[in-house]
Amino acid sequence: MRHYFINIGILLIAIPTLCTAQSKTIDSIQEKIHQVENNLGGWIHTDDNKGWNIYDRMAYHHVFGVSIAVIHNYKVEWAKGYGYADTSTHTPVTVHTLFQAASMSKSLNAVGVVKLAQDSKIDLNADINNYLKTWKFPYDTTSHNKKITVLNLLTHTAGLTVHGFDGYVVGDALPTISQILDGKHPANSPAVRSAFEPGIRMEYSGGGTTISQLIVTDITGMPYDKYMNDKVLKPLGMTSSFYTQPAPKEKIALLATAYNYAGQQLPGKYHVYPEEAAAGLWTNPTDYCKYIIETQLAYAGKSNKILTQSYTRKRLTPELNSGSAMGSFIAKIGDREYFAHSGGNEGFRCQHLGSLEGGDGIVVMINGEDDMLIIEIINSISQVYNWKDFYKPMEKHLVSQSEVPAASYAGKYLYKGDTATITNDKGKLFLTYNNNNWEMNFTSPDEFFVYQMGMMFQFKKDQNNIVTGFSVGNKGVAKKLD
Repeated sequence: MRHYFINIGILLIAIPTLCTAQSKTIDSIQEKIHQVENNLGGWIHTDDNKGWNIYDRMAYHHVFGVSIAVIHNYKVEWAKGYGYADTSTHTPVTVHTLFQAASMSKSLNAVGVVKLAQDSKIDLNADINNYLKTWKFPYDTTSHNKKITVLNLLTHTAGLTVHGFDGYVVGDALPTISQILDGKHPANSPAVRSAFEPGIRMEYSGGGTTISQLIVTDITGMPYDKYMNDKVLKPLGMTSSFYTQPAPKEKIALLATAYNYAGQQLPGKYHVYPEEAAAGLWTNPTDYCKYIIETQLAYAGKSNKILTQSYTRKRLTPELNSGSAMGSFIAKIGDREYFAHSGGNEGFRCQHLGSLEGGDGIVVMINGEDDMLIIEIINSISQVYNWKDFYKPMEKHLVSQSEVPAASYAGKYLYKGDTATITNDKGKLFLTYNNNNWEMNFTSPDEFFVYQMGMMFQFKKDQNNIVTGFSVGNKGVAKKLD
């Protein structure tokens, strides 16, 4: 009895202590969230920028909804939604709101395809036509008699055409995968063919990923979305996510509406992507983090829900010194390596990254098209969580607009066959190009930048001090027309 009362006493003391510790942990996480929300930063840092607020930057970038999840020590430390999933219904973004993962779909596709290799159903280094049954890749002289492998498809080293896909308006006729690969009606993309011989360099190809989708269905005899659900999403616990296109009716209420660069809703609210492997995943950051965490644990040999450590490391090994691995891009920043992928469908942008060691990661998804907002959010998170050397912006001093000869800069310019226009609006200069309208920020009377583009611009003048054009980073010169 004595020990019983002593233990109860200890328990009564421990309960408030435990509650206090949990409260401190919650307070600490809330403080981190507050810091992240008020410390956004771009690729360039100016002396007037002490850190941006997330809502201010959403308005600046014409983005209505944002969803974030942060991984720390191999766990989702917090997740939060901001703004609206749909502005017309005032539906808020929550952690359950589903976004199109766009090209982030390719990362999980690679897991599914590599699993076929792990199960001895395919050889990653064999000719893709060994596994294609309902359609064959039409080799021609461009490939120089070299065969395309599954590894080539997943690492963008197959030398194939078709970078990405535009999707289809809800209700439109959808092409089969064979029609997409041959560029036949009702497909709205060109045929996937050889652009150069495989295995010599990396060139991004959503078309190649779509061939891997057909390999999955031809080898397994299962619809692609069902295979991915049963063999990848369910084992990862990604129960909110799906590849099915169009989306199942029971999921529609959770889908975010897509908005273009100007903040206008897409017809039908979002596009449909039968190119499921390349662009078809619907998910949210919390669910997607389950893939990142499992990848990190499998890489360390601490889990094998789908792939073993050996196959995980093989999947994350870049080809041709390009940084392009199977379904992921590998980059060393500071003293750590990260696996990552971005995504961009019509009206959606997203980015994920995870450290290969240490258990850190981020997923950010938006229902807009200005992905500079995503970069600004990731920069903030990397600072708050002390990711060494991750965020190193260029430091610049802004000059007053009164120091800028605005009248001489206004006008039309020709750049790579297209017209760019500089206009003066109430003392501020704006650069319009390819339907984008960007505010110009000057760091000297003739040097400027725009926050949406990671480069500096420099005005050029002749011996009479007449403006002749401006340099576009190191990518050429825009010539003044008037």
